[in-house]
Amino acid sequence: MPASPFDTHEVANQPPPFAPRDLWTDDTGLREAVEREGGSAFAPRLAAYGALAGVELPRLADEAHRDRPRLRTHDRFGHRIDRVEFNAAYHEVMGIAIANGVAGLPWHEPRPGAHVARAALSYLHYQAEPGSSCPLTMTHAAVPVLRHEPALREWAGKAAMPHYDGRDVPMADKRGVTIGMGMTEKQGGSDVRGNTTRATPLAGGGEYALAGHKWFFSAPMSDGFLVLAQAPGGLTCFLLPRWRPDGTKNALRLMRLKDKLGDWSNASSEVEFENAWARRIGDEGRGIATILEMVMLTRLDCMLGSAGLMRMALARAMHHARHRMAFGRLLVEQPLMRNVLADLALESEAATAFALRVAGAVDRAAKDPREAAFARIATAIGKYWICKRAPAFANEAQECLGGNGYVEESILPRLYRQAPLNSIWEGSGNVQCLDVLRALSREPETREALWAGLHAASGTEVTFDAALESGEAALSAPTDEAAARGFVERLALLLQGAILLRAGHPLARDWCASRLANGRGATYGTLAPGIGLDAAIDRILD
Repeated sequence: MPASPFDTHEVANQPPPFAPRDLWTDDTGLREAVEREGGSAFAPRLAAYGALAGVELPRLADEAHRDRPRLRTHDRFGHRIDRVEFNAAYHEVMGIAIANGVAGLPWHEPRPGAHVARAALSYLHYQAEPGSSCPLTMTHAAVPVLRHEPALREWAGKAAMPHYDGRDVPMADKRGVTIGMGMTEKQGGSDVRGNTTRATPLAGGGEYALAGHKWFFSAPMSDGFLVLAQAPGGLTCFLLPRWRPDGTKNALRLMRLKDKLGDWSNASSEVEFENAWARRIGDEGRGIATILEMVMLTRLDCMLGSAGLMRMALARAMHHARHRMAFGRLLVEQPLMRNVLADLALESEAATAFALRVAGAVDRAAKDPREAAFARIATAIGKYWICKRAPAFANEAQECLGGNGYVEESILPRLYRQAPLNSIWEGSGNVQCLDVLRALSREPETREALWAGLHAASGTEVTFDAALESGEAALSAPTDEAAARGFVERLALLLQGAILLRAGHPLARDWCASRLANGRGATYGTLAPGIGLDAAIDRILD
């Protein structure tokens, strides 16, 4: 039979599809970190979610990203509805994630290791569908804040439950709810003390009417929102629900959706409050103090998200390099490509170990004051450093695929667009660095916990010891704000080295040699001779 007139060539030298994959089984570093930090009792659940995150969730994510959320301010009859419509795949993703504990596992199953397991679930989920991680993170982190207010016990209980209900109905009609946030305003940004939204007390005791706006209103179809507003006693935290307790729609008006760089499956909006009903959480004037517990958890998720994004970008690059031939050899056999892949692997493994170490500290914080102090300072350091590393990492992984990495079907463009988000959300890099300075100067227990963590690794590796000794005087002294980034970067590198060394991580010495010694180039793929490329590459994918 003659060939078709359209058969111009044979397709060859293209890698097979990445999926199906098991993101838990593939990731040796994650499995080791979960066991090390006390979450091994949850391994079967993590294994099950790793399989979902490697097959089913990416398919749903593709649909949710192709069909972006749409704002409907009115129905066809002219009634104001302020509703954001999502692709059905988005709701499926949310249902799967919440049912599996990505939001709320430590609250509805409070036992040792639950925070570590939940961190691993978040890390796995982010690799498959990062957009939905925004409402999942906020719902998870809001629970301890809601628990502080007796009148909101039902809200706290339902936010902790493994049940998702995407309907726009009152909280009383749902088994589970989701929580969003509205902190920043046009004139203030990170400086929330400059908020102008006013909260006027009502007769009910603890009830207020809010009038004003929010410039970023995250996950606007959530059932309730934690917001900051100026009460008579100062900046105060509130829960503002979509529906009032009497079953009527609350007076929040969605003005428009943000046209974002990435995060396309999820919506962010601008909103105005027209004397919207809200319930106070904590005392008047204590708004920032009230939400601090939530902020630490959301910043940890920024670390986990960036580490997860790095991991997926690296896995895609490695998959391509294993199957693509160039100049007579597979890419993974090319010496310079091996240097790049090994360098990326060192970065990814250190980010994962750091993020899970902080999750372990959070897990142990209630019973161990030193771990609580460590979690406080390490979260700010890690949020700055890991999130800063993600964009360049994603671009380098993209380059491993060449032109294919610039095409949407490779997923790398989605990861590249997503990569800057976590360095901006929940406090930009400057905010994190200033927070580190503030904690070290005002909370001496954080300094003690940090130094204890660093010195616990001394005597195990000469490069680390030399870096710690040379930097100790500078790191112990008060730091000028203008030099805060360099200060925090140095802390982050030493802390990552200490975590890897204390863990007995097989890549710890190579990581220290590549990050703490002199002579490294400014880009990935500049590992010096003598650093073990094979060991790092062999751990990327099973």
